[in-house]
Amino acid sequence: MLPRLIKSVLIVFALCVAGCSDRVELHRQLSEQDANEVIAELADKQVRAQKNPTKNGVSVSVNTQDISRAVNVLEAAGLPRATRSTLGEIFRKEGVISTPLEERARYIYALSQELEATLSKIDGVIVARVHVVLPERIAPGEPVQPASASVFIKHNTRLDPDSIQSRVRRLVASSIPGMATALDNPQKITTVFVPSAAFQEKQQLIFFGPFLVPEHNLGFWKTVVVSAVTGLSLIMIALAIWLYRFLLLRNKPASGSQSQPAEGAS
Repeated sequence: MLPRLIKSVLIVFALCVAGCSDRVELHRQLSEQDANEVIAELADKQVRAQKNPTKNGVSVSVNTQDISRAVNVLEAAGLPRATRSTLGEIFRKEGVISTPLEERARYIYALSQELEATLSKIDGVIVARVHVVLPERIAPGEPVQPASASVFIKHNTRLDPDSIQSRVRRLVASSIPGMATALDNPQKITTVFVPSAAFQEKQQLIFFGPFLVPEHNLGFWKTVVVSAVTGLSLIMIALAIWLYRFLLLRNKPASGSQSQPAEGAS
C-alpha cells in the first residue's frame, strides 16, 4: 500500500512542477542550425530553452520569467540570423515577363543579398548590410553615373575593423560590375563598422525569505519552494493515511477475539 501511495505522490509532484514552469514560444519556423545557435547562446547566459519540431520548422520556447533576458541576449548576439534570398530564388522562372526596371531592381537586390551573406560569415560579424548602386545613365546625353556601394557591419568586440576593412573593400569591389577601380576612390565604397553593445545583466539581489537571490532567478526559486512544499505536504498526507489504515487493521483481530468468549458464555 505504501509504495503505491508514494508513487501517486511522485506523479502529483511532477505535475505540480510542470504546472509551475509555464513556457512561452520565443521564435518559430527556424532551421535546425538557427535553432541550435539560439539554444547555445541562451545556454551560455544561463537561460534554459527548449526546441520543439513543427511542420514549418523548429520553434524555441523559454520559461515565462526568462522571456525578457532571452530577448536581450539574442538581440545582442544578432540571433536568429536573418534569412536571405539566393540568386536562384530571386530570378526564379515563373513565366511572367518583367520590365527592364524590375529586372534591374531584382539584380541589385540579388547582389546585395549575396554580399551580405558572404560578409556575415566573417567571425565576429553580427549584422551585415550592403547597398549597391550600379552604373546608370540618368538621361540621354548625360554622363553615366558610376557604381558605388555602402557597407554597414555591426560586430562584437572580438572583431577588429581595421584588420578587415581593406579586405571588405576588395571583396565588394570585385563583386560589383563597374567597380574595378573603386579601390582608388574611397568615396565609391563606404564602410561603416558599429560595435554591438554587449549584453550586461543587472545582478540585482533581493530577499526571498532569509536568502538573497538574483532577481532574474526569483521565479525559479518560487517554483522550487512551491513544488517542495506541495511535495512534502502530499507525502505527509500519504503517511498519515497509511498510518491510519495500519492501526485500523492491527486493531481488528483484537476486537474479534474479545467477542468470541462472550458468545460461548451465552
